[in-house]
Amino acid sequence: MYHGKIIKRMKIAIVCYPTFGGSGVVATELGIALSKLNHEVHFITYKQPVRLGLLSPNIHFHEVNVPEYPLFHYQPYELALSSKLVDTIKKYEIDILHVHYAIPHAYAGYMAKKMLVEEGIHIPMVTTLHGTDITLVGNHPFYKPAVTFSINKSDIVTSVSQSLKEDTLRLFDIKKEIKVVPNFIDANLRKTSFTDCQRELMATPDERIVTHISNFRPVKRITDVVDIFYNIQKEIPAKLLMVGDGPEREPAEQKCKELGIKDKVIFLGNSNEIDKILCFSDLFLLPSERESFGLAALEAMVNKVPVISSNAGGIPEVNIQGISGYLSDVGDVKDMSEKAISILKEDYILEKFKEGAFNEAMKFDIDKIVPLYLALYENALEMV
Repeated sequence: MYHGKIIKRMKIAIVCYPTFGGSGVVATELGIALSKLNHEVHFITYKQPVRLGLLSPNIHFHEVNVPEYPLFHYQPYELALSSKLVDTIKKYEIDILHVHYAIPHAYAGYMAKKMLVEEGIHIPMVTTLHGTDITLVGNHPFYKPAVTFSINKSDIVTSVSQSLKEDTLRLFDIKKEIKVVPNFIDANLRKTSFTDCQRELMATPDERIVTHISNFRPVKRITDVVDIFYNIQKEIPAKLLMVGDGPEREPAEQKCKELGIKDKVIFLGNSNEIDKILCFSDLFLLPSERESFGLAALEAMVNKVPVISSNAGGIPEVNIQGISGYLSDVGDVKDMSEKAISILKEDYILEKFKEGAFNEAMKFDIDKIVPLYLALYENALEMV
């Protein structure tokens, strides 16, 4: 954990999605890290974040309830969130608001700021862009004015990769400076104490274990994962672990049946034991069509699992060609398969990539990233 000089104890409100997605994971782990530095952290969202364990004296959770009104065809979450923000900021005398995602969180945050100004309260807002709020909205111009407004009205804006920063500047008319603060992992939490990963539950000693973890949305190219594994298992005894759930799971299961590899693929669903699964994994597949950062790859790498990925978005900023794994063009299943086999075929090559993956992951350790956010918080507070 970061032990740098703390100028003052801050009261920080964090708004995020509480789900398994990367933005929620990063926001939660950032809040936990800040609480360990004796800052007071308040999570404000519609349910307790999945990575947020027992609350500590420095961590508080405030649930956003959306009343059901028959007048509304869709219940107004932004309205409920902005009202909850106003109440929480006033009650706990919050110093700074950190929202993850432009829409709806920065939008609701700005409305809360304006309501508070009416009462003489001025609070700075840091907005972190994670990807989907930019790349998906970029394809839906209906929301473009709201996204542009929300970003430009933030006091400080960060993005999780240089690639996402460039996408944001290309898709929107942004007047604010965007600072790149990458996603991170807490290496201390990943120093697994597993003396026995129970690998034998998943595979025989002569089999390699290949893993994919995602939300199984089309952008993750789940059928490419299956195709790559199909090619791997023709050359090397192997098992595939599919972790997560979503709309592409059923088509993937069907494809495994059609290819005759159903007995070699294990669908585990959503799991809170990611580190244990990665503990006995030999290779991670991430052939995504789009990734703003590639947090799943980073989590694999810190567990000494090399990565075969596409070269989309921010992934090349994390997965380094020939060191932590290999990158290929989106959809190039043949190239990904060949590179996967080249890593898995010989023990000494696999071991070299495992060490390379871990060393690259350590560049994104939380000790290096939290100070960047703390410096931005101090800058934001000086703006008030």
